[in-house]
Amino acid sequence: MEFLRPASWEEALAAKAEHPTAVPIAGGTDVMVEINFDRRRPDHLLDLGRIAELHTWETGARTVRLGASVPYARIIERLRAELPGLALAAHTVGSPQIRNRGSVGGNLGAASPAGDAHPALLAAGAEVEVASVRGSRLIPVEEFYTGVKRNALADDELIRAVHIRKAAGPQQFSKVGTRNAMVIAVCAFAIALHPDTRTVRTGIGSAAPTPVRARAAEDFLNAALAEGGFWDGGRTMTPSIARRFAELCAAACDPIDDVRGSAAYRRHAVSVMARRTLGWTWEALRAGGDTTGGDTTEGGARCA
Repeated sequence: MEFLRPASWEEALAAKAEHPTAVPIAGGTDVMVEINFDRRRPDHLLDLGRIAELHTWETGARTVRLGASVPYARIIERLRAELPGLALAAHTVGSPQIRNRGSVGGNLGAASPAGDAHPALLAAGAEVEVASVRGSRLIPVEEFYTGVKRNALADDELIRAVHIRKAAGPQQFSKVGTRNAMVIAVCAFAIALHPDTRTVRTGIGSAAPTPVRARAAEDFLNAALAEGGFWDGGRTMTPSIARRFAELCAAACDPIDDVRGSAAYRRHAVSVMARRTLGWTWEALRAGGDTTGGDTTEGGARCA
């Protein structure tokens, strides 16, 4: 196994073009586990750790451009106001050591259906910036996942950054696991209210072959909120709307039975999380303050 250590982004792209099967490594929290257990034995590892720009972010008027290697701990510390849903999801990732090494770019590269960042990215509205020696492009995050642990990257492309819409309203993330920490999600759910566009977006993890949005649920809720004058009137969310939204979120799932949970349980849990997080975020919006719908200090991500 050859270890490639480019010192610049241009060198990294050239190395990836020369060795298309090279596996990128930044935090290494997924890749090294697979190598240590002999599940993967690539000919080349492409170390991106020395490329400073991947560890930075830029906050614009409407979006945050998050470098692919910005660790979860930094998102929690510095970007909880701009990206509250992602910050809540980051709280649930592994251990403090993993949160200091792992990154959203790594989560996207692995493309696991259970990746904690994915539901929050789907709900917030994100685009993945990828590049090669041929140029760069932006991929809507919902188009980035192409199958179980597969993504839309070409063989010579690397993830450079993620462009994420800044929160205009409350966001939430909820995760079910077999214990309270250091656990792969049995299922996960994220919701983001976008009062500027009067829309709601969702993200579901570990309940389908890829992370997915509950589009029918979103369409139903967006129509119900508009027709009922909820955005202007500050009305309390009605149980019938919340219940139907939850049912449609469960229907968006295509889960499997495995050692962590049954398909039926995953659908039920997603339904419960959808109903609860809708209630939390809507009440936060009515209160006119906290965009997260809850505490974003250590341990603030809510479990359903």
